[in-house]
Amino acid sequence: MISAQAWADARLLWDYHFMHHVLRPCSVAVGLGSHDLGVADVTAELYHQGMAPVIVFTGATSPTTKARMPRGEAVHYRERALQLGVPDSAVLVEPRATNTGENIEFSKAVLADSGVKVASVLLITKPYEERRSYAMMRKLWPEVEVVCASTPMGLEEYADSIGDARMVIDMLVGALQRVLAFPRLGLAIEQDVPDTAAAAFERLCIGGFTSRLMSADVAPRPRT
Repeated sequence: MISAQAWADARLLWDYHFMHHVLRPCSVAVGLGSHDLGVADVTAELYHQGMAPVIVFTGATSPTTKARMPRGEAVHYRERALQLGVPDSAVLVEPRATNTGENIEFSKAVLADSGVKVASVLLITKPYEERRSYAMMRKLWPEVEVVCASTPMGLEEYADSIGDARMVIDMLVGALQRVLAFPRLGLAIEQDVPDTAAAAFERLCIGGFTSRLMSADVAPRPRT
């Protein structure tokens, strides 16, 4: 049972992770692989809206996705996009990346090999990964403009769609830890974290929502 306080704290983190970017057409859409096929759905929808002429789906498998997407995240995303009417010619697949840094670096290589000139990227992620992924893109691919997008859902609706609310809250907590830690590791630009979000993060950690945290020696919790 998840307490009312934990839900309230999770909503604070959920709202913080959204970048609230205004969508506009970009050179390419990059869909970051994960357990959530909703990323492919949003990518296909934005393609049909004319927001990008080319899509790259990127991702291998992880312990979370191995059973659900045995052929790899990017491959399953591509299959979903084709089912939703995206032409095969518009989809590139990057099937090797196992983390967001590799998603970015390997997608750059796939686009370069395909001769696609990139000035801007429509970066499509899970809702609670917008801010972390944006911060990493700005560090690892600084020469392009980045516009973030994700499934337009509230926290409870999203948790229901995934079918595991505790895992979603664990992911929210882990994502915020990485927002805090990755700049020190050279993987992302700094992001301001409001005191309210930092305090919510700490309470959720104390409450046991810790399965997605990195080890404390890599990323200690913030002091609140």
